[in-house]
Amino acid sequence: MLEALNTPAPDKIIELMGLYAADTREDKLDLGVGVYKDAQGRTPIMHAVKAAEKRLWEEQTTKSYVALLGDTEFVEQMRGLIFGEAVPTDRIAGCQTPGGTGAVHQLFELIQRADPEASVWYSDPTWPNHPAMLAHLGIEAKTYRYFDAATCEVDFEGMLADLAGAKVGDVVLLHGCCHNPTGANPTLEQWRTLAELFARRGLVPMIDLAYQGFGDGIDSDVAGLRYMAGQVPEMLVAASCSKNFGLYRDRVGAAFAISSAPNLTPIARGNLASLNRMNFSFPPDHGAKTVAIILGDSGLRMDWVTELEGMRRGMLTLRQSFAEALRRATNSDRYDFVATHRGMFSRLGLTPEQVALLRSDHGIYMTGDSRINIAGLPAQGLDKLAAAIAAVE
Repeated sequence: MLEALNTPAPDKIIELMGLYAADTREDKLDLGVGVYKDAQGRTPIMHAVKAAEKRLWEEQTTKSYVALLGDTEFVEQMRGLIFGEAVPTDRIAGCQTPGGTGAVHQLFELIQRADPEASVWYSDPTWPNHPAMLAHLGIEAKTYRYFDAATCEVDFEGMLADLAGAKVGDVVLLHGCCHNPTGANPTLEQWRTLAELFARRGLVPMIDLAYQGFGDGIDSDVAGLRYMAGQVPEMLVAASCSKNFGLYRDRVGAAFAISSAPNLTPIARGNLASLNRMNFSFPPDHGAKTVAIILGDSGLRMDWVTELEGMRRGMLTLRQSFAEALRRATNSDRYDFVATHRGMFSRLGLTPEQVALLRSDHGIYMTGDSRINIAGLPAQGLDKLAAAIAAVE
């Protein structure tokens, strides 16, 4: 049987990690992998996480299963963190998932159960796992224009023109903030326009919220999501705690479904529980309980908010400094957009050939589409990096 299998295409990020690891140059630089790093190149454990884990270790008395939907307190705390007071809680069904990726997968399967004829529209470009999962599940997928390579901003007119082809019941996948891979985000006014469009046309928004707190702030990053939640009858949200809590390896996520009426919420909740049961039975508890402890304790929550805000501001400083270094190196303003984008990523607009030259001649690693991880920028080596980029242009 197994001899009939074909070798799958390598994941480009994993492949890049392997190339970087094999490079023996001491001054090599990894700007490809999408993991937050501090000034020392580490992915730190947040102070509040350490404190919450210590409390959990001291107080936990069993390792028995929690529930199919996961930790109730975690789901409720995440619901408040994401939605605030934007929509009545009796219309929101939620469950814990293994990471944000697990949440996206569960919601894709929920779409498949609810309407097998629905198409899912995603941005061009988007996180590669979105189209990969849709193809694996056999869900019809379509793309809408999103990024204007000339201006390095959102192509909103192109987006609206493409979504004019969506039919009633189709799902439109949006990035909640800090668009991956471009770093370009819709304005709040554009979110309002989309909300009105979706409500009028009967389209269902699905929000992938992987970076809350990394862009303009915890509440600002979900301002568009919250507005839309208050305007449309149905919405799906996949949330990740990998970045804003630094819990990458603990796989902490949540999936939410907003129904048009409270009487439909138990049905949505039951289906989320059923999908959890079939895909992984019970979700992992440690990371989710850690998040629940932090969000439920005013002191730990404030500590977390403060550290997260420091991480966010640090990335904004790196963005501004890098844009200035590129301006000096190229004697132009064509990279100024780096300072205005938000989140961990920006796409520089380099060709695959230029990216390959940066890797071979300078030991600088980024994905083939020239997406860079802002958190991986060397604060003390920005002029050297900018000079290398100018050299391959």
